[in-house]
Amino acid sequence: MNIKLINKSNHPIPNYETEASAGMDLRAFIDESITLQPLERTIVKTGLFIELPIGYEAQVRPRSGLAAKKGITVLNAPGTIDADYRGEVGVILVNLSNESFTIENGERIAQMVIAKHERAEWIEVETLSETSRGEGGFGSTGLH
Repeated sequence: MNIKLINKSNHPIPNYETEASAGMDLRAFIDESITLQPLERTIVKTGLFIELPIGYEAQVRPRSGLAAKKGITVLNAPGTIDADYRGEVGVILVNLSNESFTIENGERIAQMVIAKHERAEWIEVETLSETSRGEGGFGSTGLH
């Protein structure tokens, strides 16, 4: 699939690191470093602008290494970029650790997955079909 992209940063365009990768790394495009204190959040720009085909979205997700090692994650994970959005791709990062974290220009801050999606049409009814689960939720299937 081809997707139109404008790259206003001085970084390489996102690419798949391996043949089986689902996500492409997004890099910070910032004039000066940003230090996130514990529980602080910020929007980090990427310098990227994309034009997705209708029926697709770009999902912005955390990088597992940053999350596991530093406690840095994408706050609204996964963030959705809709096909009609033409603004700069930004990443909402939050520091869930107990230590400050500094984001540098060019740092890989998140990953982006391109995903096909469906549009639903609601059908209002009076009842829903019965299932063995019924209304059970929020841990009703057990802890293990």
